[in-house]
Amino acid sequence: MKVTVNIVNAFTDDGRGGNPAGVVLDAEQLGFEQKQGIAARVGLSETAFILPSRSADFKLEFFTPVRQIAHCGHATIASFSFLQQTGRLRHPRTSKETIDGTRAIHLEGESAFMEQLAPQYFALSEVSSGIDTENVLHSIGLTSSDLLDNLEPVIVATGNRFLVVPLRNKRALRKASPRHDLIEAISEKLDLVGYYPFSPDPDVPGRHASTRMFAPRYGIPEEAATGMAAGPLACFLVERLNAAEGNILIEQGRLMSPESPSLIQVRLGLVNGKVLGLKAGGSARLMERRTIHL
Repeated sequence: MKVTVNIVNAFTDDGRGGNPAGVVLDAEQLGFEQKQGIAARVGLSETAFILPSRSADFKLEFFTPVRQIAHCGHATIASFSFLQQTGRLRHPRTSKETIDGTRAIHLEGESAFMEQLAPQYFALSEVSSGIDTENVLHSIGLTSSDLLDNLEPVIVATGNRFLVVPLRNKRALRKASPRHDLIEAISEKLDLVGYYPFSPDPDVPGRHASTRMFAPRYGIPEEAATGMAAGPLACFLVERLNAAEGNILIEQGRLMSPESPSLIQVRLGLVNGKVLGLKAGGSARLMERRTIHL
């Protein structure tokens, strides 16, 4: 059997960069082990497999090189932007089924936005795990002096759980040196996808934060754009740091080597400063096609 994997860069920034995801259309003939094997051979942070659905317009299954994951922001944006660009979508409002429910998807031109759940916050002291701020900072080579206004890292979830780490400036973000063995152990203990450290001084004026993403638990040392983490961060910026806007722009991938600048837009539904709903999205473009022989 030959399987075509479309490599689509999601969350491109003015047509450049972005985070590559594998997209496999018409994947209903593939079994679990075949999907996992394809994702491992493609070697990207996530590969999405698109199947028919009884509860939504499409069913999406996401695999990292080492395991299945419930949701993936950039692979969702890559998939629906590609479906739109290849004429497979009939309406600008569509939906996806995942292993833990359905989500609405909105298309604006060739850009896609996915809905996420209202945020939940968990302080490290509340999860009774024995993990504290010092452990977290040690795992990325930083100290308490690198934190923003003495804020503590906090777990935020809008579907997946991420550890948001507020850092003082871009220098601290650049200085972060992940120890992947420690991050993986902490992520396993806290049931995290990974760490999402950020600084409030992005490169481009008018944007709200610059970020990095470390997710070794899922075989991802660092990636260029993480839509399911940008949603939680946007909620944190508004509800904990009093960012006044409901349209949050987040940069990622600029501190990778080589850099891959990405832009994630998060639109928040706010009532009296509280986030009741959100959607994250951006643009994507097809980069190449690969053929996998099974």
